[in-house]
Amino acid sequence: MNRTKPHRQNNSATTTVLPGAGKVAGWPEEKLQELKSDIQRWGSELGFQQLGVADIDLQEHEQYLLDWLQQGLHGQMSYMQRHSTRRSRPAELLPGTLRVISVRMDYLSEQAESAEHLLQQPEQALISRYALGRDYHKLMRQRLQKLASRIEQSIGTFGYRVLVDSAPVLEKALAAKAGLGWIGKHSNLLNKDAGSWFFLGEIYTNLPLPIDQPVNNHCGSCTRCLDICPTQAIISPYRVDARRCISYLTIELRESIPVELRPLMGNRIFGCDDCQFVCPWNRYAEFSREDDFAPRPGLDAAQLLELFSWSEEEFLQRTEGSAIRRIGHACWLRNIAVALGNAPSTPNIINGLKARLDHPLEMVLEHVQWALAEHKRKA
Repeated sequence: MNRTKPHRQNNSATTTVLPGAGKVAGWPEEKLQELKSDIQRWGSELGFQQLGVADIDLQEHEQYLLDWLQQGLHGQMSYMQRHSTRRSRPAELLPGTLRVISVRMDYLSEQAESAEHLLQQPEQALISRYALGRDYHKLMRQRLQKLASRIEQSIGTFGYRVLVDSAPVLEKALAAKAGLGWIGKHSNLLNKDAGSWFFLGEIYTNLPLPIDQPVNNHCGSCTRCLDICPTQAIISPYRVDARRCISYLTIELRESIPVELRPLMGNRIFGCDDCQFVCPWNRYAEFSREDDFAPRPGLDAAQLLELFSWSEEEFLQRTEGSAIRRIGHACWLRNIAVALGNAPSTPNIINGLKARLDHPLEMVLEHVQWALAEHKRKA
């Protein structure tokens, strides 16, 4: 996917060898190009805003990944190290793979509050725009499976595997090779006609489809994403220190958030979009056509205290089918406690924090105590 958060992947990669490409293997280039055009049309009919095809040579991106891991910039995301070359060598993940069909789908909802506006409302919760609606994994996986089935109806059996964060994949690198955009200085994929508010998905296949050409990088001398990052996690152009990234801290980290970074998090309780909304190319972004990506009631622009009061049962119920659920109730409370510590001191906020002083988990309790100490310091 394409967003400002690192994401956990299921690394139980299969070693299934793709079957032969069937009759397509002997097709001339002209007929393969016609098939590719059909696939692009079918993809558009299924709701994908763009579809491209990449080869599987990711040698340059592999070295970048290995250097990033060597520097420890992945923090506690140990899954990034497991099967590291399978991530950058598609044919190791799925033997027989020749091409990767890469797609993008816009997710920004017209109904969502402006993230910039919410940052100015410190008693309200700011949730990354991608997570306000239905979890994208199932929706995109189902659409990609429909696309693969449509190809199969046309040409017969072929080898493929549908992937949406379900295996170690360098999806942004593949999307860039497929001509869907370029990797920006904030490490997200950028498209000059669509910005960066979109999800990515792939089909690994043995079809020898004609490949697309990468597009030029259009970041130029702009450094807005580096300048705005609240925790200065973008340590240099195209390099993010996940250990400082608010998306990592609120979603991937399962222990205490470093004390020195807490005041910088503001009211961001799940992910961070600052480097996206400040990007000039997002002025061209289009709103999503998917109703499933519209904000759920009670999530967008909700009061921090209201979300902090949810029991674990309420949390599970209200986040069912949402990407938020996977962080669990304890991390949810931890994140909101930090935001409440950064909020203005009011009797309601202080009493709301005190109501959680009996929480049985030390991690939650420690963040609540920190928040109360912040209000005492500000008094």
